[in-house]
Amino acid sequence: MDQLWANRAASAEAAITARHLKRLWGLPGTQLGVVAWPAARRHRWFGTWHYWWQAHLLDNLVDAQLRDPQPERLTRIARQIRGHRLRNNLSWVNDYYDDMAWLALSLERAGRHAGVVKAGALKKLSEQFLNSWVPEDGGGIPWRKQDQFFNAPANGPAAIFLARYDRLRRAQQMADWIDETLIDPDTHLVFDGIKGGSLVRAQYTYCQGVVLGLEAELAARTDDADHAPRVHRLVAAVAAHMAPDGVIKGAGGGDGGLFNGILARYLAVVVTTLPQRTDADAAARDTAGKLVLASAEAAWQNCQSIDGLPLFGAFWDRVAEVPTAAGAEAQFVEGAVNASEVPERDLSVQLAGWMLMEAAHTVTAREDQPTA
Repeated sequence: MDQLWANRAASAEAAITARHLKRLWGLPGTQLGVVAWPAARRHRWFGTWHYWWQAHLLDNLVDAQLRDPQPERLTRIARQIRGHRLRNNLSWVNDYYDDMAWLALSLERAGRHAGVVKAGALKKLSEQFLNSWVPEDGGGIPWRKQDQFFNAPANGPAAIFLARYDRLRRAQQMADWIDETLIDPDTHLVFDGIKGGSLVRAQYTYCQGVVLGLEAELAARTDDADHAPRVHRLVAAVAAHMAPDGVIKGAGGGDGGLFNGILARYLAVVVTTLPQRTDADAAARDTAGKLVLASAEAAWQNCQSIDGLPLFGAFWDRVAEVPTAAGAEAQFVEGAVNASEVPERDLSVQLAGWMLMEAAHTVTAREDQPTA
């Protein structure tokens, strides 16, 4: 079973490599992901590039290196990091704390798992999160600078990073803030955020994912008894409300193309990271693993094969649509990227499919390990 998912993850990686990976502006020693396929000229020249999508591309490359270590992939990881900084005007930071959190997570993993260490970048990014914590304003850290919207997509990944970066006390404060402020008392799902003291009640798959990842990380790293029960509660809520027939629901293309993949990634983190101390821990891990594998099987059965490589659908329970160069392209509007007319054209959708295959490999590799 493990080898099946390893092969499917390798195919997903090969598809991204063939269709999307390109030198930045033709510069040697660089790489970024072209944000659409088929690509228009401005895509190929990185007139648009989407900082946080590139962070997830880097995270997926680290997943692949863990699955199948290769010197050539280490080169791609280093080139991706270099390309990111160059395209971001020789800087690691931008105005969006959620963007920076995704990059911090992938850079930390690239150092820990692939030996591509960027200590200065991690320090700079950690300071962004530590210095933007404003409980006096109702947060949390804000979504972006000069903003009063405090949301799960910024606080969740930033806190996971801080937990891994040995800033456990702040990570726990952020987890407690989310638990006190953003949990729906009826469904136990995570609301999007709070703005001006009012709940923004949207419930996105990726918000559930980052909170699962954070609470699992803290359950493993601290003696605080609160974190594991929060994981149990949220895994059950996701299974009940966000995975019809066991398959994680999609959110279209654009930024939403990544949402289901992020939930799959952190469900796999529950499987690998949540300590197994009680029957409830075991049940949560089992449910998390089943959600990943059911979603991955559906996504694989519904993907298209183009030149022998998979093209994933935006909705894993529906057959993928093959995109063309015609039709409306994804556009950046008010801080978010909306979908292409055919969402499968968007790099985000294909990254989520690859992320899901890597998550399925992670889950089955854990299952296939002999017990002591």
